Amino acid sequence: MSDLNYIKKEFEEKFVKINSKNDLQNLKSEYFGKNGIVSSEFKKMGSLDENHRKDFAKKLNLLKDDLTNLIENKFKLIEKEEINQKLVDEKIDITLPIRSQASGKIHPVSQVIDEISSIFSEIGFTVAEGPDVESEYNNFTALNTPENHPARDMHDTFYLDANKKTLLRTHTSPVQIRTMLNGKPPFKIIVPGRTYRCDSDQTHAPMFHQLEGLHIDKNITMAHLKGCLNYFIKEFFEVKNIKMRFRPSHFPFTEPSAEVDIGYKLEDNKIVIGEGNKWLEILGCGMVHPNVLRNAKVNSKQFQGYAFGMGIDRLAMLKYGINDLRAFFETDYRWLNHYGFDPLDVPTNYRGLSR
Repeated sequence: MSDLNYIKKEFEEKFVKINSKNDLQNLKSEYFGKNGIVSSEFKKMGSLDENHRKDFAKKLNLLKDDLTNLIENKFKLIEKEEINQKLVDEKIDITLPIRSQASGKIHPVSQVIDEISSIFSEIGFTVAEGPDVESEYNNFTALNTPENHPARDMHDTFYLDANKKTLLRTHTSPVQIRTMLNGKPPFKIIVPGRTYRCDSDQTHAPMFHQLEGLHIDKNITMAHLKGCLNYFIKEFFEVKNIKMRFRPSHFPFTEPSAEVDIGYKLEDNKIVIGEGNKWLEILGCGMVHPNVLRNAKVNSKQFQGYAFGMGIDRLAMLKYGINDLRAFFETDYRWLNHYGFDPLDVPTNYRGLSR
């Protein structure tokens, strides 16, 4: 029979030298592990005669309880000492002033969305939203885009299933369909949001931001569209005079369709909007195709209207002189600190959008 008193004495000699959790864990394993010293004593009880077994088991259990209590109390003591030391080492002087650069900034994309929303709210538009994951019907079919259209190619579209029935929306126009299906005309909405296409370079990203506009009512014409966009461009770029032209184009969901160009000139390598003899394309637009109205359950004989779409990231680049689209999504605080906006300076038309 082993001498339990000797085991306890040997343990205590090792125990007083312990100063870390790791050493304490090793000591615990040495005595209470699968093949530990105390564990081995329990295995020997089966070989003892009945007269000695009961007495030995009692003493061995007492030894186990004593050593276990010593280990647990030592663990708690070491943890307390570590916490106290951490409080000393990581003490923060709350009387120190905050760093000036610690204040947050509004991202240029968020700023431009707020600016555009502010402008269109002045002329009766409301903001509508929809999911990033869309059905093929809302994204293409309902918008008069046939199955053989290039936009449906997998090189342009992120499909989420093998049947090509679910996808990441390639534009925010599906929200127009959702709005018309869920309500009754007239409609007057703008739809800012994220869109996705398989493209990435200095001026393109696989995820980018677009804004759609839709106005459906009785007796709406291209003249209403031109007046709306003329007002928007003046307000957004904060110029009194604007040179704007409609250039014929083609979109499946509008007829007639047009690209909108604005006049500009280069001055000290900077773009000056509203002046000069150069032209810059900024958005696409047109009168909503009757097929789109019919697909959205709107009576095309009673109602008609216009739609337009623009790239929010591109507008932000133009207005604030940002020359690389990829920087928008690199989460570089230095870049955001330079191009970002005061979070308390909410854009409003009456005092200037970007001031």
